[in-house]
Amino acid sequence: MKKIYYLKTCDTCKRILKQISLEGFELQEIKTQPITVKQLEEMHDLSNSYERLFSRRSKKYAAMDLKSQTLNEQDYKQLILEEYTFLKRPVVLIDNTIFIGNSKKNVEALLSHIG
Repeated sequence: MKKIYYLKTCDTCKRILKQISLEGFELQEIKTQPITVKQLEEMHDLSNSYERLFSRRSKKYAAMDLKSQTLNEQDYKQLILEEYTFLKRPVVLIDNTIFIGNSKKNVEALLSHIG
């Protein structure tokens, strides 16, 4: 399976998508096609953490004052399902490998994996 979860209004997602050949990838724009519980659980199975999938850069993170709260794995899962901006983007699935977010290290790993 080759799939990319992204946000079309995100300039960073656009930049990363331009760097890779999208041939054979299924693209899912998470604002117009929200992720399902099953899809999020598949991501969790590969990453072993909902927290790793969670973006603290979302404007709602500050607006909801989540920084002052102690969140557990189920909290992260629920927040991602309720608000698409809480998913760290992009998430790229290639077979049994997951690449989460846009850090330089992660993008380099993705690019070298694709070849």
